[in-house]
Amino acid sequence: MKSDRLLLLGAAVLLGLPPAAAPASAAGVKELSKNIIAVQIRKQGFECKNPESAERDAKASKPDEAAWILKCEGVTYKVQLIPNQAAKVERLPEETQDGKQEAAPPDAGASSDPK
Repeated sequence: MKSDRLLLLGAAVLLGLPPAAAPASAAGVKELSKNIIAVQIRKQGFECKNPESAERDAKASKPDEAAWILKCEGVTYKVQLIPNQAAKVERLPEETQDGKQEAAPPDAGASSDPK
């Protein structure tokens, strides 16, 4: 949890937010996480309307490389945040209401800049 706060504080500084903008509560951390990650992937050309949630992916995370599952309106991404580099972004297949996965668009597996 402490590493999450440090990551968010670092991200807030990189985005030009004052350090006081980083909230102390866990709910505030999750709210700030989804917004910061959404801003990052938008800067890289990915679409993320109305970010809904950001959950830390502990299995995919590495030291100094936090992995997150970011859910936006109509799309879900796996985002690997790497210091001083662009994030690695992978579009994940959407699940239908009956639990089956829909096929992702052909470019969904691209983990680099979509340009």
